[in-house]
Formats: sequence, structure tokens, C-alpha cells
Amino acid sequence: MINKKTIIAVFGLGRIGLMHVENLSNHKDFSLKYVFDINKYLTKKVSKKYNCKAIFNPKFAFEDNSVDTIFIATATLTHIKYIIESVKNKKIVFCEKPLDLNLKKINQCKKIIEKYNPKIQLGFNRRYDPGHNSIKKDLIKNKIGKLEKIIITSRDPAPPSKQYLKSSGGIFKDMMIHDFDLARFYIENDDFISVFATGSKMYDKKFKTLNDFELATSVLKTRKGIQCIITNSRHCSFGYDQRVELFGTQGMLISDNVKKDETSIYSSKNTSSRSVLKNFFIDRYSNAYLRQLDDLHKMKDKTFKPLAGFEDGRKSLILAETAIKSSKSKKFEKVKY
Repeated sequence: MINKKTIIAVFGLGRIGLMHVENLSNHKDFSLKYVFDINKYLTKKVSKKYNCKAIFNPKFAFEDNSVDTIFIATATLTHIKYIIESVKNKKIVFCEKPLDLNLKKINQCKKIIEKYNPKIQLGFNRRYDPGHNSIKKDLIKNKIGKLEKIIITSRDPAPPSKQYLKSSGGIFKDMMIHDFDLARFYIENDDFISVFATGSKMYDKKFKTLNDFELATSVLKTRKGIQCIITNSRHCSFGYDQRVELFGTQGMLISDNVKKDETSIYSSKNTSSRSVLKNFFIDRYSNAYLRQLDDLHKMKDKTFKPLAGFEDGRKSLILAETAIKSSKSKKFEKVKY
């Protein structure tokens, strides 16, 4: 049992970083010591609000022996350098997804940090979602027999800005990477060996000027023959659509959408009218983000392993790159780990 609080420094104060700062400041097991962002005004503002220290050079956190953990929520292109510096300074690391958009950089990072026996948690929060996690436990308990097929639906309520899309890496590396990871979460002692992917640009004009898709679908197959179908959309008129179906030889498990409430209305105009879906990822996965922090605190125990680590980030990016290759070749592509 770990009694002492985890002393933490947060790098990156964008939308996701600010959410993590809020959660960490309210978590009984964490003590927020430093915040860092390239925006100095924002850094000062956040440090004042949460009663922690503003730093304008990350080395102060790396060199502070009292700091247990570095929390990386900065721009993706900075992730690798902060991971390496954190590990070299014997820090526990939390890094938001993706590790990087370049697999070569990730592989180089892996070689550098291996000798330090790093403790790294990746921000694949969906593994911690109560529904998604529960069906994994039921799968392990053999409640549906042998797993045969995974179906994952992920649709955003509205597309991000053109500026964001330009540096996102595209729908497969930015959005579907979460689903690639979640699919890997459900296959035990197995790996995906082939991917077919396709995408479309149909309604939003900004996608037609970008090398990216508005809609995408991937079909994957594992070594044991398990099939997986993933569908993504950058827009959805009825909210943030997040569903998982596991089909087995003796039944099916479903992790369904989370709505604002479970009320159903029956009237002369509607047979059944239900509450809208939760708006976006911070709201929909709020419980998952908190449960993720519980694991991060436990990483002070040298034997503890989080649900998602560095290798999960690396393999998910490999699947994303294979999907991109398939979308260009218009055929199934082999996955090369």
C-alpha cells in the first residue's frame, strides 16, 4: 500500500492538460508541484489558481528530486524528448497519446530508454472506462465463450478546427488510434496481423483541402482469426457516439453510449424519446480519466504495471500507419511490428 502522495509536474496546459490539472489538484493521492507551458501568461494564471509553482524551463522539474512523476500533455512533437529526459532523471512518466506521429522516432526512443527500466503510462483512457473495462472482465470470465469479433464505433459530435487537423497526423493517428488500442485491449495473447482501411471526404469542405478523411473504416484480423471492424466519423448529429460490441461463440457483450440521463419520454409525437448523448470526450470519459490517475499513483510501486504502457502506444501507431498504407493501396496490408 502506498501512503505517501505522488508529487507531480504537468507539462502542457491546453484543453486536455487543463482537465488533468483540475483532476490532479482534486485527487487525494497527488500533490501538484509544477506546471509548465510555452504560454507564460497561461502558466502563471494556472499556477496561481491551483496554488503550485510556474516554471518556464522543464529542467527545474527534471532536476527536482522531490518530483515523482512528469505528466506530459504538450504538443505531440515534444513527447519523445520529454519522455527521454524524464526517464533519464528517474521519473515516472504519464504521456498523452500518441507517443509521436513518427514510428522511427518512437523506435529510437525505445532503444534509448530500455536500459533505464522506465515506468511509463500512456493516455489511452478508454481502457479505464467503466463500461469498456467491464466487458473485458466479463470476456476473461468466459461469459461469451471464445471471442470471434470486435465492433467499435467512434463518432465525434463535430470536427476539430482546420488548424488542429493540419498537425493531427490524420484520422487514423489522431482519432482511430484510440480504437486500435481498445481493440488490442480485448485480444489476449494475440496480435493483429492484417489491416484494410478506407476513408471518405463528403460534407465538410475543409477535409477536401487536407490530406485527411472525414469518415474512416478499418477491418483487422488477428493471428487467431478474430475479426475487428472500427468505424470513425468526425461528425455526428446526435452527439458523441461511443460503442463497443464483443461477439463470441456463446453470446455478446456491449458497452453502450453514456447519456446525460436514462429518462425515456412517451407521447403522442414519440414512441420513445431519450436523453441526448454526452457532448464530447472530457464529459463522456470523465470517470475513465479519474481511474487512470488511480493507476498512475500506484506506479510508485515498482512491480505495478498500468493498463496501457509505452509498447501499447508503439503498437497502436503501427496499426495506424498500416491503415494509412492500406487506404492508399486499397488492399489488405500486413502489420509489421
